Amino acid sequence: MYLEHVNLVVSDIPKVLVFYQAAFPHWKVRTEGSGHWNGKPRNWIHFGDDYYYIAFSDHGEGENRDLEGYQVGLAHFAYVTNNIEATIDRLKSAGFEIYKDGAEEPYRKNVYFLDPAGYEVEFVEYLSDLPEQRNLTS
Repeated sequence: MYLEHVNLVVSDIPKVLVFYQAAFPHWKVRTEGSGHWNGKPRNWIHFGDDYYYIAFSDHGEGENRDLEGYQVGLAHFAYVTNNIEATIDRLKSAGFEIYKDGAEEPYRKNVYFLDPAGYEVEFVEYLSDLPEQRNLTS
């Protein structure tokens, strides 16, 4: 079993696509459409590769949860990269700054960015193939 996709509600799909296209240059818009969600019109896209994607719908209102607060909701999600420096460079070149540095760990590097919709996205590069080292936390 594996996670195929997440569905994120945003207010501006083109704006968030800039972030995710920089993070995942090999991904593309797989499919898109429009319709209604509980009576409200919305546009949607599936952005990813042949196996994994992020679904975006543009019927969001208001602000995302306060990431420094204690509200119930999504805290962050993470993607594994083989080259965290290249990922950081692409995101910075697209105009996005690091939101916060990751913990210093001997077997992985990680960093957090905020996408334009206010979702915190972690990128992780593992420096070991051994699960007991990869999963070690200080």
